[in-house]
Amino acid sequence: MTPSLEVSGLAYAYPDGTQALFGVNVTIGKGERVALLGPNGAGKTTFVLHLNGILHGGAGTVRVGGLTVDPADRATLQEIRRRVGIVFQDPDDQLFMPTVREDVAFGPANLGVTGAELERRVEHALERVGMLHVADRPPQHLSFGQRRRVAVATVLAMEPEILVLDEPSSNLDPAGRRELAEILTGLEVTMLMVTHDLPYAAELCPRSLILSDGVIVADGPTAELLSDEPLMRAHRLELPYGFDPRAIARR
Repeated sequence: MTPSLEVSGLAYAYPDGTQALFGVNVTIGKGERVALLGPNGAGKTTFVLHLNGILHGGAGTVRVGGLTVDPADRATLQEIRRRVGIVFQDPDDQLFMPTVREDVAFGPANLGVTGAELERRVEHALERVGMLHVADRPPQHLSFGQRRRVAVATVLAMEPEILVLDEPSSNLDPAGRRELAEILTGLEVTMLMVTHDLPYAAELCPRSLILSDGVIVADGPTAELLSDEPLMRAHRLELPYGFDPRAIARR
């Protein structure tokens, strides 16, 4: 089976000369849930922005479902951007239409989806995140946690292969964290979760990558990486007091 994501030799320097990535190699299979961990400035955002061609021009290759990210191939790039759905940390960056329904319809409508198929996608996406009952409400009237779920629905309506989540648990209360976790674990989609919330990574993602100084320094079962105290300390990763990642693995 073709992997959802294949990254080979990815290196990138910003125009000011700052080298952000140094030959990153990653393969993620279909349906995997993987956490991308690392300290601030590690290169996580730079890496994610290469997955759909927002950043390009460095060395290496990125393939999504077997398609190579090539900014010169506009038709393929459009398909890749459909396949890689990014949910931003702030849902208000994604919600700008008068109603929830219109927000969720915006992406597929821009791809030419209309009529009954568009309505099916909108209702199915909202149903998957438990938000169909607010379809005709303005998004600004929803709670923060509800807006985050709607933001996930805007991406699901595109029927992506890979769901990329940027700090999905940030600013959520305990009930909101739990509800979102239940939704995300129920989705049949490849997932890459960028997070500093290590307990959330342990709960949702069986596998983790640690990116530090532009290099993947560890790749393995989440509980094992989080239990490696020298590794964690070397890359400025700290667990909350009293949290035992091995307890999650034993569930």
